[in-house]
Amino acid sequence: MFIYIVNVNVKAEFVEEFKAESLNNACNTVREPDNIRFDVLQNPDDPSKFVLYEVYKDAAGLDAHKQTAHYAHWKSAVEPWMAEPRQAVKFAPVFFTET
Repeated sequence: MFIYIVNVNVKAEFVEEFKAESLNNACNTVREPDNIRFDVLQNPDDPSKFVLYEVYKDAAGLDAHKQTAHYAHWKSAVEPWMAEPRQAVKFAPVFFTET
């Protein structure tokens, strides 16, 4: 299993657009055969900060995701709305449950 956590800081004037594009990307990503989970999280104390919590069967699943049309569309749409480059960190699960 492969976990990818992406922190995104969006310019305040683009928060709603970012949410819409990210929801579209998430809805398509969860249909990918190697995706286990894809959450879009927003900080309630600072609505311009988001976390994308992605879980794939393996690293190849993330690589396959990055080759999809919906990811390419999301990336090109949201990059100009970011206040700074997104930060991604890879994790391996120690304890993980699916609900």
